[in-house]
Amino acid sequence: MISVRLSSTLPRAAQRQWGGRLPVAVVFPEAPEAALSTLGWQVVYRLLAEQDVFCVEPVFADPASSRPRSVFTGTELGRFPLVLASLNFEGDYPALVRLFMDAGVPVSAQERPDWPLVMVGGPVTFLNPFPVLPAVDALWCGEAEAGFLRVAQTVALTWVNGGGKAQALEAMAAIPGCLVPGRSPLPVRRQVTADLRTPAHSVFVSPEARFADMFLLEVNRGCPYGCRFCAAGSIYRPARQAPMEVLQRIVEEAAPRKVGLVGTALTDWPDLMPFLSWLRDRRAHFSLSSVRADGLSEDLLAFLRHAGVRTVTLALEGASSRLRAAMNKGLDEDAVLRVVATMSRLRFATLKLYLIVGWPGEEEADFKELEAFLERIQEARRAGQGRRATGLQLIQLSASALVPKPWTAMQWAPMASMEIIEAAMGRIRTMVARHRGMRFSAENARQACVQGYLARADESAFPVIVEAAEHGWGKVWRRHGAYIEAEACRPRPVADPLPWERLDVGVRRAYVRGQWEAFGRGRPTPACPAQPCTACRRCGMERVMGTALGVEVSQG
Repeated sequence: MISVRLSSTLPRAAQRQWGGRLPVAVVFPEAPEAALSTLGWQVVYRLLAEQDVFCVEPVFADPASSRPRSVFTGTELGRFPLVLASLNFEGDYPALVRLFMDAGVPVSAQERPDWPLVMVGGPVTFLNPFPVLPAVDALWCGEAEAGFLRVAQTVALTWVNGGGKAQALEAMAAIPGCLVPGRSPLPVRRQVTADLRTPAHSVFVSPEARFADMFLLEVNRGCPYGCRFCAAGSIYRPARQAPMEVLQRIVEEAAPRKVGLVGTALTDWPDLMPFLSWLRDRRAHFSLSSVRADGLSEDLLAFLRHAGVRTVTLALEGASSRLRAAMNKGLDEDAVLRVVATMSRLRFATLKLYLIVGWPGEEEADFKELEAFLERIQEARRAGQGRRATGLQLIQLSASALVPKPWTAMQWAPMASMEIIEAAMGRIRTMVARHRGMRFSAENARQACVQGYLARADESAFPVIVEAAEHGWGKVWRRHGAYIEAEACRPRPVADPLPWERLDVGVRRAYVRGQWEAFGRGRPTPACPAQPCTACRRCGMERVMGTALGVEVSQG
């Protein structure tokens, strides 16, 4: 059993008596070390644990156990009447199905006329949950803080009063953000919070987590920059910042030794430096997720290094300035070089750089430009080091394949073939090998292709998911690999309806199409303005935010 501890003063909801309450399993279908480094399901756990009507426990995938059991009481998954599963990535689809198989829970919702009621949420339910829809009774499309408690309370009321699952589903179908197949009116609109006064944070910490003993704390949600490949930039709109006093109160209550700041654009947060100084004064160690080069001033880098931070992560994304302009990634190469030189002067240990290959229209000239840019990065590294024996110790360049995602401008694009992806990875590996103190790692092309297939599939992919859960992707690939790759690499006609348009995440189709056309022209567009969504009305988020704010927004 994994070692976990509560990081706050939440009541121990697992120890409540089941009588008169609804037992709930909050499921994360990956290994515990991954689950404990993820915040979404912990938000759901916290919301339910604060209500006395729920007995709630986490359940993780545990290869060492023959049957999935809850973390605290060892209760088998199949005994819980409500199963809430958090899905982060397409790879979680077969993992969830495998969990059901191991638990003896029927995989298909049609084979579960009675309890348990299985509901899924998480990022993929904002994107395209339909490949796994046959396995679930309901979906939550939205942020948990924005109304999910009402859904859970509806199920609890039905259960406590002796009602059946069909009765609960009928009531759930009328709740905004809840998709009950065959019952909910479509499209189902994503539910969001108007602000970030209840930021996500760790409920549990563990020495066995991927970020050992790290207390994760959400600083901002959403991103204003509109990179055309980035799903998070669409499904987490609008950009919202957490108030510093709220974050301080959370940290004071949890009293963590290590704090990991989570956000899509950390250096945009105006209170970043004051908050880091406050953490330092409390003698708390901290780390930052990926940041933008143009937000890393010399003062901030010096502060981070003095505080013990050894690694900085930047996203290059495209191999050339032409590709970055097309994808709307506003990267200042000179800013990157300044960061490299400063990190070398301050003797940071590692700079991590992330790159995406397989863009439509990617050419040899783009890789030539990347090769020249890596030379300039090495020059900046040497210049920062000066005559000293050591400077920046390692530059780690990691590359992944472009996976076209729903609700992004790339949703109509063909994915690059495995042959093209592997050739691009080999090209970069060769150029990196010439540089001392620089390493390269590449995503597996087949795994990327599977992700690309699932990302834009519909319910017809479910038998493949079940087969992968039973036998693994290796056997599935031998049987269906050609079909999977063909589907992943197939362009989608712009005029055709798309499976995920049964949801309404906020961004209008016309806006997304305009961004796709701008990609083809290689033309960047400005970031979201500072004005509220209800005044901007550029992408369509004014409708969703109007609902969140409780105001009527006229269509225009």
